[in-house]
Amino acid sequence: MNPFQKNDSKETLFLPVSTEEVPPRPPSFPEKPSPKICGSNYPLSIVFIVVNEFCERFSYYGMKAVLTLYFLYFLHWSENTSTSVYHAFSSLCYFTPILGAAIADSWLGKFKTIIYLSLVYVLGHVIKSMGALPILGGQMLHTVLSMVGLSLIALGTGGIKPCVAAFGGDQFEEKHAEERTRYFSVFYLSINAGSLISTFVTPMLRGDVQCFGKDCYALAFGVPGLLMLIALVVFAMGSKLYRKSPPEGNILNQVVKCIWFAISSCFKNHSGDNPKREHWLDWAAEKYPKQLIMDVKALTRVLFLYIPLPMFWALLDQQGSRWTLQATRMNGNLGFFVLQPDQIQVLSPFLIVIFIPLFDLVIYHLVSKCGINFISLREMAVGMILACLGFAVAAAVEIKINEMATCQPNSQEIFLQVLNLADDEITVTVQGDKNNTLLAESIKSFQNMPHYSKLHLKTKSQNFHFQLKYHNVSVYTEHSVEEKMWYTLIIREDGESISSMMVKDKENKTTDGMTAMRFVNALHEEVNVSLGTDASLIVDEDYGVSAYRTVQRGEYPVVHCRTKNEDFSLNLGLLDFGAAYLFVITNRTSQGPQAWKMEYIPANKMSVAWQLPQYALVTAGEVMFSVTGLEFSCSQAPSSMKSVLQAAWLLTIAFGNIIVIIVAQFSGLAQWAEFIFFSCLMLVVCLIFSIMGYYYVPLKPEDVQGSANKQTPPNPRKYDQPGNQEDKALMVP
Repeated sequence: MNPFQKNDSKETLFLPVSTEEVPPRPPSFPEKPSPKICGSNYPLSIVFIVVNEFCERFSYYGMKAVLTLYFLYFLHWSENTSTSVYHAFSSLCYFTPILGAAIADSWLGKFKTIIYLSLVYVLGHVIKSMGALPILGGQMLHTVLSMVGLSLIALGTGGIKPCVAAFGGDQFEEKHAEERTRYFSVFYLSINAGSLISTFVTPMLRGDVQCFGKDCYALAFGVPGLLMLIALVVFAMGSKLYRKSPPEGNILNQVVKCIWFAISSCFKNHSGDNPKREHWLDWAAEKYPKQLIMDVKALTRVLFLYIPLPMFWALLDQQGSRWTLQATRMNGNLGFFVLQPDQIQVLSPFLIVIFIPLFDLVIYHLVSKCGINFISLREMAVGMILACLGFAVAAAVEIKINEMATCQPNSQEIFLQVLNLADDEITVTVQGDKNNTLLAESIKSFQNMPHYSKLHLKTKSQNFHFQLKYHNVSVYTEHSVEEKMWYTLIIREDGESISSMMVKDKENKTTDGMTAMRFVNALHEEVNVSLGTDASLIVDEDYGVSAYRTVQRGEYPVVHCRTKNEDFSLNLGLLDFGAAYLFVITNRTSQGPQAWKMEYIPANKMSVAWQLPQYALVTAGEVMFSVTGLEFSCSQAPSSMKSVLQAAWLLTIAFGNIIVIIVAQFSGLAQWAEFIFFSCLMLVVCLIFSIMGYYYVPLKPEDVQGSANKQTPPNPRKYDQPGNQEDKALMVP
């Protein structure tokens, strides 16, 4: 008896394998042909599937593009926690396809699985968007809603991943194989288009639109949620046109059971009384058919090569986490366009679209002409090396960013600057506990200080004595300071004398690429400053100091202000990436109130364009690794095992994200050192993989498919490959 059920009419995800006869099924598809597009051989139903895929990919990548900054600046998590949760979500998205495939092939079928899990998907987006509304509860509620929403999204996107493309392939008749191949090219294009557009658009929705006085994360999550709802509606609209196959059984389950039975039998019969078997899988012969065991043997040879692969995905998927965080410390002004920190991720799908034809039509052709035998495993190893180099470049960029950044005060240190708002020059002397002079300088009226002065403390907190000389008057005052803080001593006129006040400044640079500002009001009445957000900034009279407010980078030529007696506007000029400004509202001229501007934390100096080399290297590595790896895998295993290979491929991505979580939580390394660590780790794994590949003996196509000739060959299953790194990969048969 042939254990593989005959199937002449459609593509399958998992082929049934059973030791029992399978009763004949009723016809899977309607007898009358499906409506065609404009008289062609393309079923009208594929239009709904392609539109569905575009909207779903827009939904997924759009939401994911702003996720790291949402964790960091809305939920106020640390960079390590934000990175860990981001990769935990990514990992879950690649575990759930196994569940989705099992549901489709063993219970509901592809159509119902897509419908039901898309409903879960939409619900996840709704809950996630609610978690981004500042007016809805506190941080605990936002966190709970976010985690529930992300869990449902992971179940939805992962569950439908192995079903949608295969369901599209089911719509074609066998005689239209060429049209089916072209369909998968269009399907692949819809994946790239959705990813490319959403990665560019959703960061703009987050940063360029203000909600409740802050970045509009609710809109950035809500629009992808709306696209997912559209995807569901469009897919459901084509229901009457689809060719729907019933559940066919899950070969992955059979493979796992076969392997487990072989291992169990091997240990049970380890005593030596039983004759040894040629291969450990031969211990499953008592229960499972010979053909299945032969196919699983071929499968395990490929799975052995999968062991080092998670390390590559660990590097590749950090584009949305660590590299996005790196972009927040860089300047996004490209001259012709200003990029948001999370918008730089658009380079990945953009370069994929360029590199795939470039490698296929030019680079591989030139390598072949040079007489270099560039076999698949060597291509994958080169892809690993390119990823290794990409992270080395990322480390170099990170080191340069740190060199150009403002230094931070260490233990028993403070940074102090003096702001003279009096009408004449002042001499400032700072003395310690023993009247020793720590700082002495003359400061002109409204002089823009170029830098902070570093002062050393004897303890964690200390009182400093200040002597202020103004005209012929000396004023003595005392202020308490704490270590590791930034301070500004503001000196102002007080009748014929002067007085001072000490204020804490922004402790760190605004790492989200935003601009921080505060106001000092030298007027004698309260000022209400409107910064274009829902909430105004109120500055008390007589040298009141406002709280900090963050705004987007840009020109602010007209900022509306008002007092009880008049309305006026201030020209704040350019507020640049990552800078912190102090504005003093004065009325020293006949032109009315004006703002005196001081930049006390400089803007990000390094252009985000310096990330292009690392993106180019890693994306080139992705093309050589991901596309080639899938092609090689499918060439080395029987057709019946291709779905199992896809499941294993997805799991390597899931485990790669787990590696990032472990390193982020437990390494304790500086960011540049972490990049170096990943680069070195990738190099070591590449060497191990190269050794494994050197001893691997590839099977010839006739050897792989020799056993399949005894059965009806199943149609190749084409599918969208996993993730941002894999959705853009080649549709592999």
